[in-house]
Amino acid sequence: MQFKYEAKDIQGKTREGVVVAEDQEHAENLIQENGLTIVSMTVLEESLLDKIWPFGKSVPAKDMVLFSRQLSTLIGAKVTILQSLRILREQVSNKRLQNIIDETVQSIEGGNSFSLSLARHPEVFSNVYISVVHTGELSGTLENSLNYLADQMEKDYELGSKVRSAMIYPAFILGAIVVVGSLMFLFILPKLTDILEQNGGSLPFITVMLIDFTKFFQVYWWTFLVGAIGLFWGGRAYIRTVQGRYVFDRLKITFPIIKGIFEQIYIARFARNLSTLVLAGIPIIKALEVVSELVNNVIYRDIIREAAQKLAGGKSIAESLAGHKEIPVIVTQMIQVGEQSAALSSILQKLAVYYEKEVDTKVSTLTTLIEPIIILILGLAVGILVAGILLPIYNLASTTS
Repeated sequence: MQFKYEAKDIQGKTREGVVVAEDQEHAENLIQENGLTIVSMTVLEESLLDKIWPFGKSVPAKDMVLFSRQLSTLIGAKVTILQSLRILREQVSNKRLQNIIDETVQSIEGGNSFSLSLARHPEVFSNVYISVVHTGELSGTLENSLNYLADQMEKDYELGSKVRSAMIYPAFILGAIVVVGSLMFLFILPKLTDILEQNGGSLPFITVMLIDFTKFFQVYWWTFLVGAIGLFWGGRAYIRTVQGRYVFDRLKITFPIIKGIFEQIYIARFARNLSTLVLAGIPIIKALEVVSELVNNVIYRDIIREAAQKLAGGKSIAESLAGHKEIPVIVTQMIQVGEQSAALSSILQKLAVYYEKEVDTKVSTLTTLIEPIIILILGLAVGILVAGILLPIYNLASTTS
């Protein structure tokens, strides 16, 4: 969601801007943590076109990885954020990213923080990206935060490449099946059917079924097209609503095939960033509030917010997180050990490393299984198609003889 705000800084100057956040509370936190006092805030409603057609506004993943990595290097070399951005402005080739850097520089010069400036561009910088940068600003570890983002984006890009590679051969086979099947059912099979019927033969059930489907598709093909487009864009618009986001986030951690991966992604994200904030000396309640926005899942966000409230009421972190099926018992046990031994940051770091390795392993296994599963499904489709074509030929030969 995008929010337009008017606020005053510590000198009493009026500041105006736009910030993207999951909800109004998150938006208010982002603004207030930049030393601004909110005067007014309104929700900017996206147009229907923006909701369903976001293409052309994003920046390629490779450019984002390079931008984050180079910015991390410059900040690590003690170059100021403004100077670093100006240097990168001359190096990047993507026009969209160049314009964003220009606007970010102007926003920072106007007194806004780096994370708040990035929040003006939700089509390029996700909630996670902005939250991780914000964590780095609060903890003084912006260099590490940007490196972490670059690593995660590289993993996402590599995963996408693996999936695309695994899909090339099945996609080629599927295309060939569609072309050959269409030719057979539109031109060859009707002639065979006429000959078979003239000789008093009957069509096999599977052939009748395929012919009926072909006739139906010839007449109502547009309903399939409209239905597919409507389902895709309608689903996309629904997910951008509050209720739709909740349903989608719940589905990610309950759907059998992917739930383990997403659960571990969120736990790793929670542990790594809470570790960073605790190590930087950020008060634990404040750290939990920041991390709740960073996990990028409303289910886990609500759990962590509730834990922060319980912590303020006198409970420990482990006690506050216990009882939620989304939080593994081992996580609360390890956190309890960290609290008791005054080594919470170290324990959280180890949890993050463990779950990140688990995610990598599960993702690799899943991508390895994609190709054979799709080939098996296509094999069944080919078998049905071949049976539907060869059985009438066999019956015709039998009838003729």
